[in-house]
Amino acid sequence: MSRIGKMPISLPSGVQVSVSDGNMVTVKGKLGELSQQLDPLVEVKVDDGIMHVNRINETQDARAKHGLYRSLLDNMVKGVSEGYTIVQELVGVGFKASAAGNILELSLGYSHGIFIEMPPEVSVETLTERGKNPIITLKSFDKQLIGQVAAKIRSLRKPEPYKGKGIRFMGEEIKKKAGKSASEK
Repeated sequence: MSRIGKMPISLPSGVQVSVSDGNMVTVKGKLGELSQQLDPLVEVKVDDGIMHVNRINETQDARAKHGLYRSLLDNMVKGVSEGYTIVQELVGVGFKASAAGNILELSLGYSHGIFIEMPPEVSVETLTERGKNPIITLKSFDKQLIGQVAAKIRSLRKPEPYKGKGIRFMGEEIKKKAGKSASEK
């Protein structure tokens, strides 16, 4: 039995889960609504504020998907009740970030500014203080979408290993390499 798959998911107050006959699970909460199509090898039962994910048989495919769908449903429940936040910082001289509505404008040392339109489910805030690195804060109820947006932003200027300049997640440590050393003759 999958250790993760057999763990029950407790539903906080205000979260409603509905399972349709086509194995479509819909989770509604105060922050939004998410849906997930389940594989026919996995079934979901909801009773008394607790959701259980069970597999139909013991095939390798069913065992592999058991823990996966339990994790996806747990992320959905947490997302619609609490939400997710990702914080990124821009490390580099002249790097800037500003947000106007759902448009994020980045200045990353290229000859042009970069404009990114955020999906409606993701809200973006920027913080720029004198003497500190600019900070981008992303908030959403969809964990998969917010992770994809954060990865796209980071891919615009990945942290480089010599000086550490680039876009990094808050608290991320970059392994730095030693630069060239002068050779003695």
